Amino acid sequence: MKQEFTIEISSDNNFSVLNRIINVLNRRRVRIKKLMAHEHEDDFRKGGAIILVHTTPDLIEKVKHQLEKLIEVDYANYFSGSDHYITLSERIVDVD
Repeated sequence: MKQEFTIEISSDNNFSVLNRIINVLNRRRVRIKKLMAHEHEDDFRKGGAIILVHTTPDLIEKVKHQLEKLIEVDYANYFSGSDHYITLSERIVDVD
């Protein structure tokens, strides 16, 4: 049964890394509901993405392993539900 998952990715901040991440999701036919990409404040060469997807638990595990195979990706974690997406996005967005 399909459900929502939050994927947290840390990677190099290169020109084509976001495109490669999206291609992994598209090849597996994973529906992207929300996406937020950012660069780290202390190091412009590093960045990351938080993605809210709608898929099955079996497929999310396969996607995680495919993302970690990308050379630029340092790590990829996934969490069940959208609560973690909200928490991570609030931490990234500075609301002053």
